[in-house]
Amino acid sequence: MQRTIFLPLLLFAFAAPNIAGAQTLTLKSDSIDVPDRATMFTGPGSDVVNNNCVACHSAGMILTQPKLPEATWKAEAEKMIHVYKAPVDDKDVPAIVDYLTKLKAAP
Repeated sequence: MQRTIFLPLLLFAFAAPNIAGAQTLTLKSDSIDVPDRATMFTGPGSDVVNNNCVACHSAGMILTQPKLPEATWKAEAEKMIHVYKAPVDDKDVPAIVDYLTKLKAAP
């Protein structure tokens, strides 16, 4: 019985000064730079990339990726869907992979 009473008293003894000295939280506005969303891909097959990839990645970020083989782009698309839970329909993956593979194709 004595232990049951002691524990709440001990907790109150530690918590009381923190409650009395609680600081107020002050929120302030700040600005950040977000990726340029004005750049969109063009040409055949671009809609599927604009509708799926550019929702999270800037076009600039996509354009600075190295030339990757089709299998790597497919693995990246699958990772976005299954690991990061990107809302990309599985039926769009082949078109995305095709577009991105051709985007950096060798001349």
